[in-house]
Amino acid sequence: MVVSRRFEIPGVALAFVALTAIMTWPHVTVLSTHAPGHQDIYFNLWRLRWIAHALVTQPIQLFHGNIFHPEPLTLTLSDAILVEGLIAAPLFWVGLPPVLVHNLVLWAAIAGSAVGIYVLARELTGSRAGAFASGVIFAFAPYRFDHYMHMELQWAVWIPWAFWALHRTVRTGAVGYGALTGAFIGLQMLSCIYYGLLLAVLLPPIGLVLLVGARRNPAARRAAFRALPAGVVLAAVICGAYAVPYLETKQRVGDRGHHEIHRFSARPSSYLSATPENVVWGDAFGGRSRPERRLFPGALALLLAFVGLTLRPAATTRVAYLVGLAAAFELSLGFSGYSFPFLREHVPAFQGLRAMARAGLFVLFFVAVLAAYGLAFLSAARGPRARRLLAALVVVMLLGEYRVQPLDLVPYPNEPPPLHAWLAQQPRGVVVEVPMPLPRALPGEDPRYSYLSTFHWHPILNGYSGFYPRSYLNRAKAMRDFPAEQAVARLRAEGAQYLVVHLGAYPTAGRVAILDALTVRDGMAHLASFRGADGPVLVFAVR
Repeated sequence: MVVSRRFEIPGVALAFVALTAIMTWPHVTVLSTHAPGHQDIYFNLWRLRWIAHALVTQPIQLFHGNIFHPEPLTLTLSDAILVEGLIAAPLFWVGLPPVLVHNLVLWAAIAGSAVGIYVLARELTGSRAGAFASGVIFAFAPYRFDHYMHMELQWAVWIPWAFWALHRTVRTGAVGYGALTGAFIGLQMLSCIYYGLLLAVLLPPIGLVLLVGARRNPAARRAAFRALPAGVVLAAVICGAYAVPYLETKQRVGDRGHHEIHRFSARPSSYLSATPENVVWGDAFGGRSRPERRLFPGALALLLAFVGLTLRPAATTRVAYLVGLAAAFELSLGFSGYSFPFLREHVPAFQGLRAMARAGLFVLFFVAVLAAYGLAFLSAARGPRARRLLAALVVVMLLGEYRVQPLDLVPYPNEPPPLHAWLAQQPRGVVVEVPMPLPRALPGEDPRYSYLSTFHWHPILNGYSGFYPRSYLNRAKAMRDFPAEQAVARLRAEGAQYLVVHLGAYPTAGRVAILDALTVRDGMAHLASFRGADGPVLVFAVR
């Protein structure tokens, strides 16, 4: 038995890696070259590669990415994904292809989330079958596929561990577990700001319910009250230090608008919507909601959670998780609820959140844990063989319910195109690639330009992120008249030294006029020519 417990978690981890390969088919067959066709994949690649680059060249400038020149702290215009970047950095340094590194970090989030909730549910229920089912629910429900392109939204890895440490703290009163609770909150914040903030909000009421339920053991409860402040302090130190550059950026870019928040908040009906690609529910429920509002946990998961709540005597832990589920659901409604308006008014960090529907991940988490209780109850009165058969049936049914059509994957470059390889050999200078998108038509090609800049690391006037600096929006607006004199004058004023003109993106009739304006009127030197996907690409020295 000792040997079996020793290999239990590694075996579970391997099982969830295999299931990730199956559920995201055919991604495993092109893991080193392909990813979902979405601009955020370019953004993921830029963030991961920037962190690896900055750590070995200018670590003190970590948050000052090379996009949106000359804006400072550009990594803080969105989630900096520091944990993911630290994990990816050694893989980049040893020479693994960028797309492979991206996909490995992505898969680590999915499988790691499943393993974490397995450990938590195993401890709470004592049931391996229930714990494994909770991992399947947490890793492969429609929410995961709706956000398969969002690196940070897959990194819910530390949430179950934070609850695991909280339970240990309440039960033992050990200061070490209290500190671990805070450490896991900090790690979650450094992995995904949304989840870190929501975890910090949801843990206290659940902890309070658990402490109230521990009244039969007053000594342990008093010890827990002494231990938990260690976690509070540690989480405050980590999150407070991380918040400093974000608060500086917030002063420049402002808060999210009410319209954005309404658009990306959940509705009650969102919890009945799956992704359109879901094989079972896609036709019935997949078209009801826009992206961010596809939060259906699955019919079997809800049934098992209902069993876990109702078909056994009430217990403190399940009551606590029901409280958490209700709180997460209410938070996900954004301005249609009560807690988010309060938090937005009193907690500055919440003023930068746009998509409160992402609190639906916590609804899924609580459903998954309660479902583990439900399967544990249904298995309790059966013999070993019947329990194994029931567990296998439930897991197969869950996987079948969560199955999606083969993912639509596209290739991303692991090597620089000739243009960017050439730029890497040039003296350091500010690069701008045109045409730039109009403010009303963002992001255009700028996500791709941002990633390709990681092959030369010059600062660029282009960029893509969660927030757009006012300087960039003004620049994009001015560049709609390119190559008018005022547009070129703006590029000069902003320090551009290499002007990359994707001539094939302009109407054929106007290309000669563009060349005449740049070379004759503005006296720019033509440095190099390349063949791009959409036609000729010319590089000029901005004088």
